[in-house]
Amino acid sequence: MKFQGIAKLALIIALAACSWAWNPWRSIHHQPGVLVPRPPAQTELAQGSLPDVEGWKLRPMAAYQLRGRVLGTKKYRSGFGSDLVPMDVAVGWGRMSDQAVLDQFTFSMSNRFFFYKWSDQPAIPPDEIMCSAANNHIIAANPAVRKAVRSLLPGHIVNMRGYLVNASHPDGSTWNSSLRRDDTGNGACEVFYVEEISAVESLAQEMDAPVAAR
Repeated sequence: MKFQGIAKLALIIALAACSWAWNPWRSIHHQPGVLVPRPPAQTELAQGSLPDVEGWKLRPMAAYQLRGRVLGTKKYRSGFGSDLVPMDVAVGWGRMSDQAVLDQFTFSMSNRFFFYKWSDQPAIPPDEIMCSAANNHIIAANPAVRKAVRSLLPGHIVNMRGYLVNASHPDGSTWNSSLRRDDTGNGACEVFYVEEISAVESLAQEMDAPVAAR
């Protein structure tokens, strides 16, 4: 009976560990320090073409490479553009990738917006916050990218490569990407067609990271 009790307890602990490891609501905690020092890289395009997605025509406006720390994700199963962009991913870089700074904020996402708030005084100047974080409306180029995007957790260090796009639908709807990192409010988010993505839980894992989904 004693052995059975120990075995049962071990099984419970193992199941709890597995549940934590696969919990989609957990976040990844880091030691203090900037994880991603550089802002995203953007290169304007004179012309280009991309395949239609769910009936939407996509016009690439800029090549875009984003490396940052995931601040939050939000799935959208209904509403405007949910067929084209079923998930938003908020990402930070610079001091908005520093655990010591982020611990002083509360983040949330809804209605296609990314929100942050603080108590008393912000940990860094508001202008720096605005220029060091972005909400990305993600259009996955293929099922592998879509699966990888869905697996992202707050705290992941993510690399994404693709294009910022303007989208138009036959019903007359349009959805245009921001091409700046210093804007806020409606229209300030990036509409990001992602062709390649990889994510790790720590900088140490990057050396052994799997090949990016593409």
